[in-house]
Amino acid sequence: MKKLGVVSLLVCMCLTLVACNEEEKAEGHATIGVIQYAEHPALDKTYEGFIDALKEEGFEEGKNLTINRNNAQSDSSTNETIADKLVNDNPDLIYAIATPSAQAVAQKTQDIPIVVNAVTDPKTSGIVACNEEPGGNVTGVSDLTPVKEQISLIKEFMPDVKKVAIMYTNSEDNSKFQADIAAEALKKEGIEYQETTVSDISQIQQVAESLVGQVDAVYIPTDNLLAEGIATVTQVTNEKGIPCIVGEKGMTEGGGLASYAIDYYKLGQLAGKQAAKILRGEAVAADMPIEYLTGDELELVINKKVADLVNITIPESLLDKATVLE
Repeated sequence: MKKLGVVSLLVCMCLTLVACNEEEKAEGHATIGVIQYAEHPALDKTYEGFIDALKEEGFEEGKNLTINRNNAQSDSSTNETIADKLVNDNPDLIYAIATPSAQAVAQKTQDIPIVVNAVTDPKTSGIVACNEEPGGNVTGVSDLTPVKEQISLIKEFMPDVKKVAIMYTNSEDNSKFQADIAAEALKKEGIEYQETTVSDISQIQQVAESLVGQVDAVYIPTDNLLAEGIATVTQVTNEKGIPCIVGEKGMTEGGGLASYAIDYYKLGQLAGKQAAKILRGEAVAADMPIEYLTGDELELVINKKVADLVNITIPESLLDKATVLE
């Protein structure tokens, strides 16, 4: 009889919890699970913009919104564990920041709406069937940067450049996608190049040192691992007079020479507005195209300290339109 009483109590508690959850949803309360692959300024900004946009749309944490935020710290195993937990928790929506995290959750559920961010090409990454018409439970925002324009900066800073290293993480699909664009752009410029890859953060310094005496400049796309370890790269390259043209502003602040950068906070805002529409039932992920920032929202960022360190004179044509980091 005691056991029966305990079982009955547990059943009642479960039914009460379910009833509370349903009541919360009926009152407009939402739960969002967040999975972020790595901790660096660009990805952090996508989270900040996301939360701020949700607040503007009427979803505020502590009032009618519960956020379960998780960071994998660039660890693949941790990333998979977080993805499993979020899917098991069955939130109203999952916000996945960076390609590895987006891939992890997208492979584990076809039911929970997912909004992704900082994914260069969701279709190539296998996250959606089509960027224009995703067709499943995933939509989001791309952080595709103007790779060709970034490559053109190398020639503007170094008219006599002969060889460039394209440095990226070999396990990141988004980085390989950009590396291919960079390689094609360098070919058109008549500049020799070599692809140089890393697989984990412990390799970065050694790989950077291997470029000394081999190349005139380095191009690094919006790569999560290298964004996290950009100071390690530039500590080597800047000392040896090898400038790095990089994929985003945070990497320029970390020691890169320059970038045509997109605003990751604005990317977060776009994603937040998408999430709000889904949570209100105004749209479904399947019908929501992947969104991009427009060209007029790009920012040319130049690190003057780095320019002085690698003995490069910044052309006046670039100074006139750049944000200069002193």
